[in-house]
Amino acid sequence: MPQTLHDVVFVDGVRTPFGKAGEKGIYAQTRADDLVIRCIRELMRRNPGLPPARVEEVAVGATTQIGDQGLTLGRMAALLSGLPTTTPGYSIDRMCAGGMTAVTTVAGSIAFGAIDVAIAGGVEHMGHHPMGEQVDPNPRIVAERLVDPSALVMGKTAENLHDRFPTITKARCDAYAVASQTKLARAYDDGKIQPDLVPMATRHAEKGWGMATVDEPPRRGTTIDDLTGLKTPFRAHGNVTAGNAAGLNDGATACLLASGEAAEELGLPVKMRLVSYGFVGVEPEVMGIGPVPATEKALRSAGLTIEDIGLFELNEAFAVQVIAFLEHFGLADDDPRVNEYGGAIAVGHPLASSGVRLMTQLARQFEEHPEVRYGLTAMCIGIGMGGCVIWENPHHADFGKEK
Repeated sequence: MPQTLHDVVFVDGVRTPFGKAGEKGIYAQTRADDLVIRCIRELMRRNPGLPPARVEEVAVGATTQIGDQGLTLGRMAALLSGLPTTTPGYSIDRMCAGGMTAVTTVAGSIAFGAIDVAIAGGVEHMGHHPMGEQVDPNPRIVAERLVDPSALVMGKTAENLHDRFPTITKARCDAYAVASQTKLARAYDDGKIQPDLVPMATRHAEKGWGMATVDEPPRRGTTIDDLTGLKTPFRAHGNVTAGNAAGLNDGATACLLASGEAAEELGLPVKMRLVSYGFVGVEPEVMGIGPVPATEKALRSAGLTIEDIGLFELNEAFAVQVIAFLEHFGLADDDPRVNEYGGAIAVGHPLASSGVRLMTQLARQFEEHPEVRYGLTAMCIGIGMGGCVIWENPHHADFGKEK
């Protein structure tokens, strides 16, 4: 019997404010699982036409799946969010792309017809669980020269990218980082960020109870002079600094996905339609180049070219990897279609949660740009991978038609 594939649509997305990792951060004594639970509850509150029993899967990405990010987090978060016991769930680890992979994995189930509605998200509490905590990499990976030792340190892989692309100077990366801070500040001033932020209650043994309502990492007013003299911790006289890279952060995201038929039946909004996606592997020691072949793969799958893409949400793990992407596709460092609301250098990058932040921001931009038909979300991924998801704008006049 022939299999009918179903359209997959992005209904809604939310996130907590992102915090700085560490004892001084807003989430220092807040549980990681409570962050993603808050997001799931908010999705259900914002979409009252969706009966909880219709949510057929909860997938949550987390890079470090121990402690308050462990124990099959997707299922535990579903139960603690008030979803019925009939809603199953699971966890995903693809490092930085955990949330992105949660989306594409449940999307496959929806497209195949196995489920109609799902929640996908990601969480990372890097204050509780630094990247690599309690891991034991097989020594053969270095001893047998399968990868360069620098592949296991993300900042060193960014320095390696500078070696590969000498035209990407520290000055260019610093200028890009300043622009990210400036764009995020402008987006906040224009009320573009706040609609999808979920206020998060916090607790601290000494400070008491609090309420996180805005992102903690941004440095409004950052200038080139502020970044010029920063230390280069990954290489003496290097190029990668705390100013032109994302920091260590805590935060969570979640989004609601559905089949086109279920969205119509339940009266759910359609903010984007998933067109195609691609994940690839690259040399681990230059993992930042991953979004380039991932995007090429997703474009081929969709029958599109880079000229068809009108909006880009690129994760800014490091400025050098974003600029490498832009340079490859012939885009300017300051192309206004790229990260209109700023990016992870300014807002933070809680690893597995970031992919859904990109999607939520792209959905918001689609509303403002009905002239744009296609947009993409892309990111580099630790241990040498890249991911890209292409979306169609329902506000475009040709939405849903053959290209």
